[in-house]
Amino acid sequence: MRPSAPTDATGTDTAAGPFHPEGRIVVGVDGSPPSVEALTWAARQAALTGGPLDVLMTWHLPVGDPLASIDDDGDLLADAERVLARTITSVLGDSPGIEYSAEVVEAPPAVALLEAAVGADLLVLGSGGRGELAGLLLGSVTQHCITHAPCPVVVVRHGTLDSHPDSR
Repeated sequence: MRPSAPTDATGTDTAAGPFHPEGRIVVGVDGSPPSVEALTWAARQAALTGGPLDVLMTWHLPVGDPLASIDDDGDLLADAERVLARTITSVLGDSPGIEYSAEVVEAPPAVALLEAAVGADLLVLGSGGRGELAGLLLGSVTQHCITHAPCPVVVVRHGTLDSHPDSR
């Protein structure tokens, strides 16, 4: 005799965690070609599942940066908002057909993405494919998110969407 799986008050099986057929997808963008491809992939996935898409862009002046003392937050925020809006419009157009939200956050990218991914069903990121050595030397938001994300992570390699027959 098999023990019964744990359930919630509605009788839903909770052993593997909550099931969200229309799960939330978080995607990080920065205006670069790899992030545009990540947004493209994430939007297609959101259209397939019917789930909402959270598009996140960050801006951050590192501690010790000589520009960090400049009180220019409004301009940096406005620039980030313009890049985010332009990126979303280039991918989703004027009538996206999916539910989405967009946000610019002042924080280091990995920190903001991991925080946004809490409760999400998927985190989608772009990868420029700089290679192992460059990734190690420069640090990698993607690598950090893969290692620490609270949900599955999809990494869209730059240049792979156009080469796959199903992407057309």
